Amino acid sequence: MQKIGEWVNPLPMGTAPDHRTLGGHYAVLERLSVEKHGAQLYQAMKDDPSIWTYLFTGPYASQASFIEGLAAQEKAKDAWFYAYVDRYSHKALGVGSFMRFDPAHGVIEIGSIWMGPAMQRTRLSTEAIYLMLRHGFEDLGVRRLEWKCNDLNEPSRRAAIRFGFSFEGIFKQHMVVKGRNRDTAWYAMMDHEWPRLRQGFDHWLRPENFDENSREKVKLQLR
Repeated sequence: MQKIGEWVNPLPMGTAPDHRTLGGHYAVLERLSVEKHGAQLYQAMKDDPSIWTYLFTGPYASQASFIEGLAAQEKAKDAWFYAYVDRYSHKALGVGSFMRFDPAHGVIEIGSIWMGPAMQRTRLSTEAIYLMLRHGFEDLGVRRLEWKCNDLNEPSRRAAIRFGFSFEGIFKQHMVVKGRNRDTAWYAMMDHEWPRLRQGFDHWLRPENFDENSREKVKLQLR
């Protein structure tokens, strides 16, 4: 007898991203705007060209070329780009997007993520990803959320695991990016996993989990 998958009932009815503002304790995700965020984002990235090593865009030789690239992202239809803004300084310090939305199957990906040095390895960076995950599962109603990166991008691969994604494999010779081969590492998170993962994020993100220098007291534990 042939084996077949379980019935999906109700069928996916995911909602497309609408660029609504997403807010947390430390981060605010705002619809990417060259006018509002462009100069701040340039300042955030200009001293770290390594940001662009594994991304489809960059590096940028000037603020003008950076702004031109940002303008294309602002106008994009799929993906939906957000600026990662520090709630207290009101400065935009990074960018991320929802992409490849597939409502028939209830799937969306978060990607094209970059964070300036001031945002990397902070509670702000963790909360920015948390806000995207929460929005994907609880507002957009997806059943699967994906994270993909260059197989050689070790920081991104570590981040995926830290944020609760499960590794699913390597797609060999998946793309040619900037003239070079890219093998792509695939990670994913399912809707039934989210309540447990959210509880771990919520516990870690509590203001009382951080000292006066914003250092964590208890590490993020999602496993």
